[in-house]
Amino acid sequence: MKYEPIYYGEYLKLDKILGAQNLMSEKYGKPAHDETLFIIIHQTYELWFKQILHEVDSIHALFSKEVLAPTSLSTISHRLNRITEIQRILNDQLNVIETMSPLDFMEFRDYLVPASGFQSIQFRMIELKLGLRQEYRLHADKAFFNSRLKEEDKEFMLKLEEDTTLLELIDKWLSRLPFGKKENFDFWEHYQETVEEMLAADAEIIKNNKTLNPKQIEFELNNLNATRETFSVLFDAEKYAQLQEKGEVRISREAKLALIFIKLFKDEPILQMPNQILDQLIDIDELFTTWRYRHAIMAHRMLGRKIGTGGSSGHDYLKQSTENNRVFTDLFNVATFLIPKSTVPQLPDEIKKDLSFSYE
Repeated sequence: MKYEPIYYGEYLKLDKILGAQNLMSEKYGKPAHDETLFIIIHQTYELWFKQILHEVDSIHALFSKEVLAPTSLSTISHRLNRITEIQRILNDQLNVIETMSPLDFMEFRDYLVPASGFQSIQFRMIELKLGLRQEYRLHADKAFFNSRLKEEDKEFMLKLEEDTTLLELIDKWLSRLPFGKKENFDFWEHYQETVEEMLAADAEIIKNNKTLNPKQIEFELNNLNATRETFSVLFDAEKYAQLQEKGEVRISREAKLALIFIKLFKDEPILQMPNQILDQLIDIDELFTTWRYRHAIMAHRMLGRKIGTGGSSGHDYLKQSTENNRVFTDLFNVATFLIPKSTVPQLPDEIKKDLSFSYE
């Protein structure tokens, strides 16, 4: 043998892993049958969280380089895909824990106070490393999170706030996209003209719609003006900066324009992998949102209207955090600014060549 022999159980440290299910119900009296399941489910979550952090840190390291090598995009996409597959397992695990009834849970629930999912440092690390800074959290979330951590964990998380997040690295990466402007061509001037023509045509359709009464026409035109205002923010750096300051957008205007460009020309060879990576980031946000929502439903099923073991409002808090604790909302919102393929301004041959495979 080339290397020192190793035994399966010793390599996996199974004595430690399989001996780590210590029942609180047994400590205080009669063991509750379903507490073993409860512990194993949450230990498994933490193991998967560790793997997600491993992948996120490696992706973070690649994006942190001053110049991102084109060959790294494939590696990033592969690891993002692994994260989403793990997330699907996390969602499926809820099916297992839901085999426990509310009465089964009540057999040991009181022994767990004040332990709570709030105290999962690894999950909070995932959220923060992706881009969910404390300033973006629900006020209630901040209060519960900060008050229920040990002092050393609180200090660790506050220190982690100083690091650059994946969302911020994605912002810098997108802002470097070189194709929107060339010396003799500004795609965004043509895009703006197309949008204005499209909105003007929509206004005419509304005004000439014989099935609408005057009040309905006024209502539809007001909606159209709101759409026009949304688009106008893209072309006004000052307006965009104001939205960014309020936290209504989290990425720079340059990154937002790059996002739109990638989505409009996603079939071009050079943009196919960036588009895939952006879709995978959306998948991660969607799957965590699904996980939070299912967790909220499960809490309602188990607890009804009772408070959580950590002192939160239980189901109501979890339901509220489902929508609010998202990271990549800017990526979702880019669909607002897409226009029909048939109206997308044509690119000059020079840029088309840069976006394609070129063989002499």
